[in-house]
Amino acid sequence: MDAFERQFILYDMPIRTLIVSIFVLLLSACGGVPPAPDQSTDALSRREAYSAQGNEVTLFALGLIDTGYRFGGKNPEAGLDCSGMVSYIYGQAAGYALGGSAADIARKGREIERSELRPGDLVFFNTRNTHFSHVGVYIGGDRFIHAPSSNGRVRIDQLSARYYAQRYEAARSFFE
Repeated sequence: MDAFERQFILYDMPIRTLIVSIFVLLLSACGGVPPAPDQSTDALSRREAYSAQGNEVTLFALGLIDTGYRFGGKNPEAGLDCSGMVSYIYGQAAGYALGGSAADIARKGREIERSELRPGDLVFFNTRNTHFSHVGVYIGGDRFIHAPSSNGRVRIDQLSARYYAQRYEAARSFFE
């Protein structure tokens, strides 16, 4: 072995050791115990982020986008109003018989905080100077599907949109 080979081996050895050490450290980091989840008392930490039935309701509701509005309407063929839409969706997607007005539906659900909303939960508004005069299905991401009389079609809106934010009243859940 000449001087050049000896110098190369000696120089190369610490680099190899360093690379192997880094590789071993990375592997050991992947195999460690994950940190404990935050034990906050936040409302979402007490409820699962979603429910299977809530997801079914949400997917079914998305299929009704652009359905025509009709006051008192209870099915997509005739047109839907807000409570008719919710009753139809819950009946078809979750097997729940919800009938009556938005206020009637609000009395049947379990009250939840806005921070606890999950897809499939219901959101209620005071749009006619009457409590619980409008209802929609929360779909996540601050959005809900509803059948407003304005523009005459089932559509998606933001809860934080000024009109709805000012009229938001409550949320209800029918799922665990």
